[in-house]
Amino acid sequence: MKKILIADDEHKIVMTLEYAFRKAGYEIFIARDGSEVLEILKTQTPDIILLDIMMPNVDGYTTLSEIRKNKSLENVKVIFLSAKTGENDIKKGMDAGADAYVTKPYSIKKLTEKVEELLQ
Repeated sequence: MKKILIADDEHKIVMTLEYAFRKAGYEIFIARDGSEVLEILKTQTPDIILLDIMMPNVDGYTTLSEIRKNKSLENVKVIFLSAKTGENDIKKGMDAGADAYVTKPYSIKKLTEKVEELLQ
């Protein structure tokens, strides 16, 4: 079973994504900020991380930077999910090492397709 780590501080977004991906057959882990992501990654290796950028404590950019420094996580795919929709924001996210950048609001169907594409 493929594993997805959902990291977002907005409860409704987390619930919607968790429901959709559980229904699609994924094992789900939830984090509400970057520090929780890094804690979970000490014991779990997800196949993909859906990572919000603007979160309390540790933001998405810092979290991704820490993930990319860890050799044991080099095959983990990361999709930034963000309300930051500017061209520079997207470039910054991709330059930070994200595998994809999806802007909010997004369609669950398109996000699911992007996840499946990255996990091929």
